[in-house]
Amino acid sequence: MKISKTKINRILTTLDKLYPFDGRCFLNYTTPWQLLFATVLSAQCTDDRVNQVTAVLFEKFPTLESFAQAELADLEEIIHPTGFFRAKSMNIKKSAIALITEHNSHVPSDIDALTGLAGVGRKTANVVRSHIFKIPSIVVDTHVMRVSYRLELTDYKDPTKIEFDLMEKLPEAHWIRYNQQVISHGRATCKAQSPRCDECELRDECREME
Repeated sequence: MKISKTKINRILTTLDKLYPFDGRCFLNYTTPWQLLFATVLSAQCTDDRVNQVTAVLFEKFPTLESFAQAELADLEEIIHPTGFFRAKSMNIKKSAIALITEHNSHVPSDIDALTGLAGVGRKTANVVRSHIFKIPSIVVDTHVMRVSYRLELTDYKDPTKIEFDLMEKLPEAHWIRYNQQVISHGRATCKAQSPRCDECELRDECREME
């Protein structure tokens, strides 16, 4: 489905009004690698739960070296509440080792280098690129998938196809703010179950209201 630039501009203007961009990240971190690991943990888990877990995790393992040397059982015990804890623990340990041995203990900005790390897909890579390196990126999580589809900004259901579709349609200057705004809107109003359509200021743009 082709969408007009006029409609896109209306959507972006409304999002700017509803959610003034402040550049904040929903995950707590102080170092680039902490954001990387927190985002890995956020798969199939809420940001609030991840923040509770990382408060403990980053205190017990304060450096990349401590993660690289950690016993998997110790990581798994802390990471358990985020789900898929065995895979996440293994991936974080492997990534810590790779960052130390292959990247001089620095998180790379290149998306291919990022996705070459264990457990890091395009979503995680783009979170790091946008928040750490301020590289315009589209982060496709469940909220971005759902809200973008409902607003007719994409007809795709595959995250990678959605990412490139939105990159083609949205002005690059809006990419990073779009992520934050749509995630906020998805949480507050355009919920997966029982969306609050009556109070949604974007309802006239929604395909489900037609």
